[in-house]
Amino acid sequence: MNLNCQFIEATTIDDAHFKLIRRIFQAGRVYVIDRGSYEGHKRLEYDFVGFHIKYPGTRPLAPQMPPGVPPVTDDKAIDEYFVKYLFSDYVAKEELYTYGQYIRPQLEPVIAMLRDQGAGTNQATIAIGNEDSITQEHPACLRLIDCRIMYGKLHFIIYFRSWDLWAGLPENLGGLQLLKEFMA
Repeated sequence: MNLNCQFIEATTIDDAHFKLIRRIFQAGRVYVIDRGSYEGHKRLEYDFVGFHIKYPGTRPLAPQMPPGVPPVTDDKAIDEYFVKYLFSDYVAKEELYTYGQYIRPQLEPVIAMLRDQGAGTNQATIAIGNEDSITQEHPACLRLIDCRIMYGKLHFIIYFRSWDLWAGLPENLGGLQLLKEFMA
């Protein structure tokens, strides 16, 4: 059997969130988790999904939930997530890691590469994790931020090994949009 590859075009983070949720019920697969968070539980997951958000900076960044459905996040939480987990390299005692500990040391070199050497490069990539990540009980879900200037704008091509589609993804995407705005 072949991988069931899905692709979604969306206008905003909000639009992407709802389209991804709708599609996973049509194209997702259920499996039992052998290793990792919630070992032994069933999970609904895409085999592979790619999506493009045409206007990721549209405010509000947080998905707008229908009446009666509690919000999965809000713009204040996204701002805090950006500052604490994406932009800062501080790791608290109770944390295994933050994305910022990997992003922060690479941020200035990537910005300088794009600013000083031009947009015609595919080397401006921020890697998340290190050689010890594979042995962590809960390794980082975000693994790669490929930064490219195309058509006069900074674009992120992002790879997640896994994510919580309902609540985690919108906060991740909102925070990454704020990172992109900082870099631009």
